[in-house]
Amino acid sequence: MDTGTHVVMGLAIGGIATLDPVVAQSSATATSVMIGAVVGSQIPDIDTVLKLRNNAVYIRNHRGITHSIPAVLLWPLFILAVIYPFFPEANLLHLWIWTFLAVFLHVFVDIFNAYGTQALRPFSSKWVALGIINTFDPFIFGIHVVGLFIWAFGAHPGYTFLMIYCIIVMYYLIRFQAQRSVLNAVKTIVPDATEIIIAPTMRFNHWRVAVMSKHQFFVGRAVKNHVRILDQFNRVPVPETPVLEAAKKDKNLSAFLSFSPVYRWEVDEYDDYYEVRFIDLRYRSNGHYPFVAVVQLDRDLTIQSSYTGWIFSEEKLRKKLDILPG
Repeated sequence: MDTGTHVVMGLAIGGIATLDPVVAQSSATATSVMIGAVVGSQIPDIDTVLKLRNNAVYIRNHRGITHSIPAVLLWPLFILAVIYPFFPEANLLHLWIWTFLAVFLHVFVDIFNAYGTQALRPFSSKWVALGIINTFDPFIFGIHVVGLFIWAFGAHPGYTFLMIYCIIVMYYLIRFQAQRSVLNAVKTIVPDATEIIIAPTMRFNHWRVAVMSKHQFFVGRAVKNHVRILDQFNRVPVPETPVLEAAKKDKNLSAFLSFSPVYRWEVDEYDDYYEVRFIDLRYRSNGHYPFVAVVQLDRDLTIQSSYTGWIFSEEKLRKKLDILPG
């Protein structure tokens, strides 16, 4: 989920914690639990700072080890080590319980996005992405904000957010059913599909669709369970040519390939260099595929420039690569 939604979820956990008699009876425990819940709801995304290095490092590591099973267990202990000295009267066990719940909830809800997490590490490095909730879901964020206003006007925060979370659970079940309807519709259109990726958007009934069959890729959109195929590509295996083998050694392309399950590739030859481009097919927007990895190599197959990330115009891509076509 996005940062704002994680923040309001942390506040909600702090509100629900008031139902805990130990928390309710101690102002030190209540205050430290609220701080622990808010920090715990954010800390797994500390790996966002990797963007300051480069996109390749960020793509390889975001929602990786910081969202893993060991991290979920260790983050609460780290937070307690920082918070508890300021609140020595707080109940340590209950502070840990609610902080742990906030950390766990952060990782748990991220599983339902299309991006997903490596939440099963160290047992598996597979990305777990159920793809039923958009990274920013207006309903989930909005109902949390409503709950905070109700709390501000004097309602009991524990019962308020307990009721809100019951509604959210029902919302998740509705989203599961909606995605299932789209999946069945896709199977009707592409009966020989070997893999189907359905990703939510900010609009409730609108979905992105990427499909692989043995010989083709299909990219489309769905409104409710009506699926429209917008693009179709032949599925051509990546050949083991000298140019592509050299390009695969680049850190940006390597990071892209570690993350993207559905992509097509292109190789262009210019007067004095080659350009290799890999294009993720999951994120079609206005006829454009903005998530790419591009590598430029000279005639000796030495990498001259590369980039991976979101690009919405060729001009911006050229600026990122800092090499103009010959």
